[in-house]
Amino acid sequence: MSAEPRLVEVRKNVLKQNDLVARALRDRFRQTGVFAVSLVSSPGAGKTTFLEKTLKSLQPRAKVAALVGDLATENDAARLARSLAPVKQITTGTICHLEAAMIQNALRDWEVGPLDFLFIENVGNLVCPSSYDLGEELRLVLLSVTEGEDKPLKYPTIFNSADVAVITKLDLAEAVEFDAAAAHKNIQAVRPGMPVLSLSAKTGQGMDEFLVFLEAQRRRREAVRLMPGSGR
Repeated sequence: MSAEPRLVEVRKNVLKQNDLVARALRDRFRQTGVFAVSLVSSPGAGKTTFLEKTLKSLQPRAKVAALVGDLATENDAARLARSLAPVKQITTGTICHLEAAMIQNALRDWEVGPLDFLFIENVGNLVCPSSYDLGEELRLVLLSVTEGEDKPLKYPTIFNSADVAVITKLDLAEAVEFDAAAAHKNIQAVRPGMPVLSLSAKTGQGMDEFLVFLEAQRRRREAVRLMPGSGR
């Protein structure tokens, strides 16, 4: 007798429980005015460098903090700590993604005070994280120019579950003969209308545009939250 129906049932139950916790987190973030942003990408796409630059750039005009997921090491958290923002590591062990309960547990007893932005850096993976809502308001999927233009076609689920695509390492685009038009076409083929930002955290190219976009998204969320009768 096949065990597949049982595995499907267990997976549905796991995702259902995750969604319940994620919903509670999202309500909490909205009620307290925290704009939660998650980052997903394949390993080596430049998430940590990009996030470190973002944390440094937002301070001191905004209160920021970051949660960082990794299978075993605390290397990324140590790098992000250089930004002087509060950073906490979530070690997932053999689990290839973050789950809402991990975020909930990490926030418990973490005295960081009122926040404007909470960034959540997921484990480097373009498959597993796509199914797990973390209660974020905005999910960024990063695509490095060194990875090739066909990543959206190979991993459509993660692009469909994200809100914004960020093309990174733009300073290497010419050297690796990156075809920006093809990348944009592939992203739009998978997720029509998806905003696409291109930048280099190393040189700073495109970072100002990203920060303007990010702060505009937070202001929009705040305007909705503060509307009479919104309940948030």
